[in-house]
Amino acid sequence: MKIGILQTGMAPLEMVERHGEYPDMFKRFLGGHGFDFETYNVLVDEFPDNAKDADGWLITGSKHGAYEDHPWIAPLENLVRQVYAADIPLVGVCFGHQIIAQALGGTVVKFDGGWSVGHTQYKMNGHDTPVMLNAWHQDQVVDLPKDARVIGSSDFCKYAALTYGDKVITVQPHPEFDDGFVKDLIKYRAPGVVPKGLLEKATARMGLANQNEMIADMFANILKQPKS
Repeated sequence: MKIGILQTGMAPLEMVERHGEYPDMFKRFLGGHGFDFETYNVLVDEFPDNAKDADGWLITGSKHGAYEDHPWIAPLENLVRQVYAADIPLVGVCFGHQIIAQALGGTVVKFDGGWSVGHTQYKMNGHDTPVMLNAWHQDQVVDLPKDARVIGSSDFCKYAALTYGDKVITVQPHPEFDDGFVKDLIKYRAPGVVPKGLLEKATARMGLANQNEMIADMFANILKQPKS
């Protein structure tokens, strides 16, 4: 089963040797589920010829905003709409969560409430106890597309996890991030961008258990849905 990874961001150069690029992280994250992967770096205009070129699609995170004026944003939105119209499985994380919502009629903004960084508790449908995942974002979905259903939220992020029918799932947090990656983001990407107090709180929460594997299973269940 071929999963197309639409790469929309680049890991900091100082971190690539240790962690790999974002597609590498998702390959590890979804390892063991029987997928083959092909990466399309949309930042350099690498797009599939057709929405049906893969059995399922995954859109990564990015430092860019979905609302920014980049030449690859409109083609990516068009591809999202084509995938959705063709009823092909689709997963989005962070920026991926946001661009899918925007492409399908929602609104994404730079949230005036600031940043969410590090281990964060989410309320997820079907779970009586909080689900802990790593966050790293300021942008948020603030208006939902008509087909979206909220399945997860936090005190900071109202629309933290969404589904669209039975073949699309998107999440605002980063289930592919482990503490080592967040620690390096704090070192290499956060200075001068994220308030120091938030970084100190995120550092203090290092070592807490998370539910990354649970989200990996949820993603895999969606991606294994048959194409129409």
